[in-house]
Amino acid sequence: MIEIRMHGRGGQGTVVASKILAVAAFKTGKYVQSFPQFGVERRGAPVTAFVRIGETEELFVRSFIYTPDLVVVLDPTLLTSVNVLDGLKTGGWVLVNTPEPPQKLQIPETFSVATVDATAIALKHKLGTRTQPIVNTAILGALARVLEWLPLEKVEEAIREEAPVKPEENAAAARDAFEATQLFTPTEVIQHA
Repeated sequence: MIEIRMHGRGGQGTVVASKILAVAAFKTGKYVQSFPQFGVERRGAPVTAFVRIGETEELFVRSFIYTPDLVVVLDPTLLTSVNVLDGLKTGGWVLVNTPEPPQKLQIPETFSVATVDATAIALKHKLGTRTQPIVNTAILGALARVLEWLPLEKVEEAIREEAPVKPEENAAAARDAFEATQLFTPTEVIQHA
């Protein structure tokens, strides 16, 4: 089973991203579970969503994910305000929405890191507004690059079915992000994986 924890802010589409990811994984024959965690809903407040993906019909525990295999960060300011790496398994992946290359982030070398400028991609495709771009579908394209077993075509198909508005623009954002994602796997991770 793969456990993924997504961190974002209200209005970025974190919860919708978790649902679309589950739909895309389901389309590949996987068993899935996704659910959000947030307090009083307000734009800009931290939001966490969880996704479990299994190969078999496993009994999924209905609890938060405390030791994820992969952490997705939709808002890079959360890297300094929330402990997004809490419980991340050694050798796990961190995917961050940032224009910075993975090596520039202050993430321990016990993890692999992927970065993509999902904000710029969302703005390019006019997803959300200039002051509040919706980055979720761009992040999903980058996630397809990290999760080699998840075909981008399945992500695009799920986006077209589940995106509440602009399905083609959202699918195009996922494609752009897939191509623009930068990956970094330190030697230390390879040896311990």
